[in-house]
Amino acid sequence: MGLRQCWLRHRRFAIWVTLGAFIPPGGAVEPPVAPPVIPIPASVEATGGAFRISPETAIIAPAGDHEARQVAEYLAQMLERSHALKLPVRTGAARDGAVNLRRTQVLPGGTEAYRLESRPQRVTLSAQGTQGLRHGATTLWQLVTAASGQPLVPGWVIADAPRFPWRGIMLDSARHYQSPEFIRQFIDWMAIYKLNVLHWHLTDDQAWRLEIKRYPKLTGVAAWRVPAGDAPRADIDPATGKPRLYGGFYSQDTVRALVRHAAERGVTIVPEIELPGHATATLAAYPELGTGEAPAEVPSDWGIYDQVYNLEEHTFKFLEHVLEETMALFPGRYIHVGGDEVVKRRWMESPAVQRRVKALGLKDAAAVQTYFTQRIARFLESRGRRLVGWDEILEPGIPRGATVMSWRGVEGAFKAAQQGFDTVLSPWPTLYFDNVQRLSADEPPGRGRLITLKDVYAYEPMPDQLTAKERRHVLGLQGNVWTEHIRTEARVGHMSFPRGAAVAELGWSMPARRGWEDFSRRLAHLFGHYRALGVPHADSAFAVDAEVDANGAQARVRLHAQAVPGVIRYTLDGSAPTPSSPAYSAPLVLPMPAVVTATPFFGGQALAAPRKHAVNAAAAWSRASQELTLCTEHIALSLEDDAPLSGPRAAFLVDIQNPCWRMKAVDLARVAAVRATVGQVPFNFQIGEDVKKVRFAAPQSRAGELLVRQGDCDNGPVLATLPLEPATRSHATTQLPEAPLALPEGTAAGPRDLCFRFAQPFGDWRRDPVWAIDRIALVPRAEAAR
Repeated sequence: MGLRQCWLRHRRFAIWVTLGAFIPPGGAVEPPVAPPVIPIPASVEATGGAFRISPETAIIAPAGDHEARQVAEYLAQMLERSHALKLPVRTGAARDGAVNLRRTQVLPGGTEAYRLESRPQRVTLSAQGTQGLRHGATTLWQLVTAASGQPLVPGWVIADAPRFPWRGIMLDSARHYQSPEFIRQFIDWMAIYKLNVLHWHLTDDQAWRLEIKRYPKLTGVAAWRVPAGDAPRADIDPATGKPRLYGGFYSQDTVRALVRHAAERGVTIVPEIELPGHATATLAAYPELGTGEAPAEVPSDWGIYDQVYNLEEHTFKFLEHVLEETMALFPGRYIHVGGDEVVKRRWMESPAVQRRVKALGLKDAAAVQTYFTQRIARFLESRGRRLVGWDEILEPGIPRGATVMSWRGVEGAFKAAQQGFDTVLSPWPTLYFDNVQRLSADEPPGRGRLITLKDVYAYEPMPDQLTAKERRHVLGLQGNVWTEHIRTEARVGHMSFPRGAAVAELGWSMPARRGWEDFSRRLAHLFGHYRALGVPHADSAFAVDAEVDANGAQARVRLHAQAVPGVIRYTLDGSAPTPSSPAYSAPLVLPMPAVVTATPFFGGQALAAPRKHAVNAAAAWSRASQELTLCTEHIALSLEDDAPLSGPRAAFLVDIQNPCWRMKAVDLARVAAVRATVGQVPFNFQIGEDVKKVRFAAPQSRAGELLVRQGDCDNGPVLATLPLEPATRSHATTQLPEAPLALPEGTAAGPRDLCFRFAQPFGDWRRDPVWAIDRIALVPRAEAAR
């Protein structure tokens, strides 16, 4: 069944719900609630009782049904990993005392639909299609819990089917390479939540990752680069005498294995081969495909390059050969070709391209891109495939049958659906998972916009403006994991989950079934499963933050988290909280100094790593860059330092177009001096004309200074100047010498804003480094006096 059929059938599916009790970890029965399953099923009815699992409990698939047996073996593997249950898998007729997988007649909702019945005598999972059996198996796995030491499945009847057929995650393996084993695991983690599309971003300006046998330099040259920054450039490979290269690629055998594994998990991989822009890595390997001066090497800058493919016939032959080999590896219906952020200037400036433009009768640069997209779309259609592109392809003349992926907000989805084209929602910033989830120094790098788990969950993918007919063109949604600033695999997991679980519920469950409080409670139940399966994930939504208001010898401490489905527990002796630690119910009033360590508990289990908060005068006057306020957010990023080459690195929250921070409401009369820890990052950003908007104050020395101003960041009085020269001797962070705070005469007591801004050389001749604040510490007058 095609994606559209599945969705249309489910539009007629009647949804009803009877809520009942279930047995959580620990054995106590909660008040009537939905079962601890993500995504929340369409229909649930509590039947009472529970099916108890013993080592003799078999999982039975129909005789002769190879795919059903594969699902049974998958369920057995999951239960063994998460619950240490080693259940036998057999084939034959359904019976009591077993988990029975059955094929059934057509269910409302199509081949992804399933029905799960858990009764004291047996568990029965029924579906028409194998995909439905898989989905039912993941629901059953999530339901298995332990009461009084014995695993059981609480009594439920669940009828379920998806809202949308496209429920996906985009993984960027071009900017940073992930191992095949990690991608295999990533697919497993997606399947847990019934996510069914992995959009695999394989090519970009910074790398080409897919082996194309006809063009070996794509992986011999275009898959490798020298990372940005002085530290990587100084890391010389003894075998070559040149800076060590970073990168990798996926062989065709590796890709076939991953595609096979994804199919077994019900996940379709949609490859993305970027064209006609984002082609710099390709042109470093095959410069004859470009429009002029070729790149000397694969670049390490992030942003938008102006390199584009030319319009020559040999270039289209190259792309057709590439796509033919790509289609041989990926049997799915869709091929993504990018089409975004195409800088058209080179087409207009190239005499060769202009000759082709004239011969083809194209009127302008926009028509060039339309021609490019139409030609590639026709080629894909001739092979039985459909083109997918970012919403820039939505120009007059968009190819018939194209699917539009709306990323610049939702306007692209509106226009596509209104014009009769299928569309997938993946709008910035809400569904961009490189945005940070929590403003804290212990969060990994990413884009500087705060997009919490709750922000993602609150998103509604169906545009209200569309008619019923137009809504049929909305295939679904996906979260995008762009990896410019996500260097490690563990961080990919952290940024993807549990926000990916929220996307899964948005794509699967109807709006009337969803609720943030209930979702966070169900997620809390499943965090133990995450740990058992080794899923790297963010605990940011449950991490406990502290607001400290110091006053004399005492401090008032307020503890809070983005979500607290259970209770926050804390200690004051530096130890990790336990289920019997004091429960937080109101702000704490503590003598200073003190240490508060806190984490939420749910069902006796900690939901997050304990966060330790120092309560003393120094901590009250100290802020990491993530705890300061950016003066502007033109291009706000949480950037990782480029050094050290191994081990932990600092991350700095900075607007690279305007590196400027504020500390608000400071009583300057109580401040004697300023301490600052700073770092430097390479200015490896292609931001076009916006680079002319980057301005710094004129430095007093060659290295520059950190200026501390009162109030206005441009014209406010300079209260302190911290020379940067000591930091130039280190690629990592440096604590600058303390500088006294010189208040203007007559400064009145009371709160004032402090502004921190760098004075440094910057221009066409000098763009590196960009200095950034790691931490600011104000020295109170009492401490300075000592």
